[in-house]
Amino acid sequence: MFRQASRLLSRSVAVASATSRRAFSTELPSTLDSTFVESWKKVAPNMDPPQTPSSFMKPRPSTPSSLPTKLTVNFVLPYASELSGKEVDMVIIPATTGQMGVLPGHVPTIAELKPGIMSVHEGTDIKKYFVSSGFAFLHANSVADIIAIEAVPLEQIDASQVQKGLAEFTQKLASATTDLEKAEAQIGVEVHSAINAALTG
Repeated sequence: MFRQASRLLSRSVAVASATSRRAFSTELPSTLDSTFVESWKKVAPNMDPPQTPSSFMKPRPSTPSSLPTKLTVNFVLPYASELSGKEVDMVIIPATTGQMGVLPGHVPTIAELKPGIMSVHEGTDIKKYFVSSGFAFLHANSVADIIAIEAVPLEQIDASQVQKGLAEFTQKLASATTDLEKAEAQIGVEVHSAINAALTG
């Protein structure tokens, strides 16, 4: 009985997948379907048909036919734009999955950032930032949009203040009594540890 059921199920799945392929969002028309609009007008002649997300989308940037030699980086903070349309050789970002090197032609990706060092490589010049968190959007056209909550050039960080903050948060973590106090102290320890590791390593 189970063999027959699994055979019938696999046959129906194969038929369904062969007959109806789901279109990608880029293949969908950006305007409303004419048959839907006609049906809508019959039901609600005094109301405009609803807008869908595809009505507001811009077309996806085209993928270049040849690999570009430079990576275009936009690095944005809530209060400033650090880099805007800067052409560089490579960017290394602290993703939650580990350090990620981004070169021209990188596969399109969305990566969550963790506290750590982001380095921007332009020839022999390397600019390093400590980023607290955020996201990196890597596009098929060799553009990297990096959005961070907070970022500081590494040379502007005072190592003695980092050591002091790490000691304070370690003490707070040891004496915390509530879950909120523990969570706040743990975040402080992790961030200060990451800054300390960036300065010493």
